[in-house]
Amino acid sequence: MKANITLLPGDGIGPEVVGEAVRVLDFIASKYNHTFEYKERLMGGCSIDAYGSSLTDETLADCQSADAVLLGAVGGPKWDDPTAKDRPERGLLALRKGLGVFANLRPVKVHPALMEWSPLKPEKLQGVDILVVRELTGGLYFGWPKGRDIKDGRERAVDTLEYYDYEIRRVMELAFNLAKGRKKKVTSVDKANVLESSRLWRQIATKVGKENPDIELEHTLVDTASMRLITGPAWMDVIVTENMFGDILTDEASVLAGSMGMLPSASLGEATVGLYEPIHGSAPDIAGKGIANPTGTILSSAMLLRHSLKLEAEAAAIEKAVEQTITAGARTADIGGKLTTRQMADEIIKIL
Repeated sequence: MKANITLLPGDGIGPEVVGEAVRVLDFIASKYNHTFEYKERLMGGCSIDAYGSSLTDETLADCQSADAVLLGAVGGPKWDDPTAKDRPERGLLALRKGLGVFANLRPVKVHPALMEWSPLKPEKLQGVDILVVRELTGGLYFGWPKGRDIKDGRERAVDTLEYYDYEIRRVMELAFNLAKGRKKKVTSVDKANVLESSRLWRQIATKVGKENPDIELEHTLVDTASMRLITGPAWMDVIVTENMFGDILTDEASVLAGSMGMLPSASLGEATVGLYEPIHGSAPDIAGKGIANPTGTILSSAMLLRHSLKLEAEAAAIEKAVEQTITAGARTADIGGKLTTRQMADEIIKIL
């Protein structure tokens, strides 16, 4: 297979972890007789510095024409001015919208060897294997109107939480389809006791549930879901929720695995171009030190192989190699070890 992959290393530790994921992809290409060609482009704070825009039209066009996009991380204190016209996160939202990726998949699986690095007791972590499906292009982050004005002599800020029925249905159908290959259970998370948008969410979830009688559906309020992620996470299989709830819940769920550096994600739409990135941020405090954990980005590259390139065997090989590497005791600093970013990737490649 020949595939074109656009790389967006981004800011902070992004270039470091993306570089290691590319080494793993190159090894896979050599071993399985594939050709992966890369275009590296700027996005985020580095793009603001270079071009005055967090995402240029040219970069978006390169992403749209690629077979897949691999992203590192964006942002940092340098670009944190809330009054700025452009911020790194704005480029990320524009990229998701431009690619039409409406669902973010975040698997949370606890490795037995890393249970001690979670703040939860080991008995709470037994059997935890969760897939969070987060709606990605609607809700508060994209609703209109939004902004600030002066009303009755007071400064006011407005954000709009808006969802159309089709936006909810398509992410719900994806969640149910994914559940068919797992434990056949979907937990739909909303705030239907308060929000009108959540009442529409629950209504459509119920309809899709009736169309899939082989899948167990339960409805859970977001505050209850956040509590149960800590008190009893093993009961969950596929969680599907709206944009902001999913953003918050997945960061909470990341502590189950011991470190954000361990977790990948895939953002998918109806087209074949997917966006793949670790769930961690740019970690500017450790940027350039060579100690960032590349595992989440390497596992994101495995999701890229699976979902965009349909290379299941290659994706599974990476995931198995990561699991065996962790079992063998390889660790970066965030999970109690001393390996550098490069050395961690070296260990994974050795097993591959």
